[in-house]
Amino acid sequence: MAAFLRTSGRSLVSTCGQFSRSNASQAIQKSSFESNILRILRNEIQYQLDYAPPHPPVTKFNTFMVEDRPGEQWITLRRKFDNDEHIKIEATMIDGAITVPKANDENLGEEVRLHISVLVDIWKGENSEFLEFVCSSWPNSLEIQKVYLLRSDGSRAQPYVGPNVKNLKSGFRDGLNEFLKARGINDELSAFLHEFMMNKDRIEAISWLRKLQSFVEN
Repeated sequence: MAAFLRTSGRSLVSTCGQFSRSNASQAIQKSSFESNILRILRNEIQYQLDYAPPHPPVTKFNTFMVEDRPGEQWITLRRKFDNDEHIKIEATMIDGAITVPKANDENLGEEVRLHISVLVDIWKGENSEFLEFVCSSWPNSLEIQKVYLLRSDGSRAQPYVGPNVKNLKSGFRDGLNEFLKARGINDELSAFLHEFMMNKDRIEAISWLRKLQSFVEN
């Protein structure tokens, strides 16, 4: 019996020793892995800051107040027009792209045009119907795609939602564009949105990397 206990004791000590060495090895591997990840994250953050450092987002563009939404993929712009008219613009971050022929004399090759989706809501007074313009924002132009007449709760004011603006006569399209341009919604605004969103993309990317870094460190 005593011999059995001595043998069992040696076996248990040996097993515990192996278990302890295994845990220590895993801890070292984990520590080495985390150190490597942290080094990669720090290098990437520093690269982003050095290569294209973002600047603090502006809070105003011409007559519009700009509301950034940190951590989200859209922003809001607001203004009043002629005292009684309210305008709200919601714009996504860059959500698509197309390739087009390069605009040069030789017309050789293609270039990428980035796209931003834009909603423009215009209304007068509380609980009134409003116009909603669905637009495409390109780096140097703003295009109206659809126009809706909506109730104050966002539901359709009538079953028919209207035609695709591109299918309307050029004179009518020009009238809609002039309506928006009179309110400061134009190609200049479109260019601003692209500049703002490129900067926001860098801010959000760095913020995301820092959150990953904090998670690994803790």
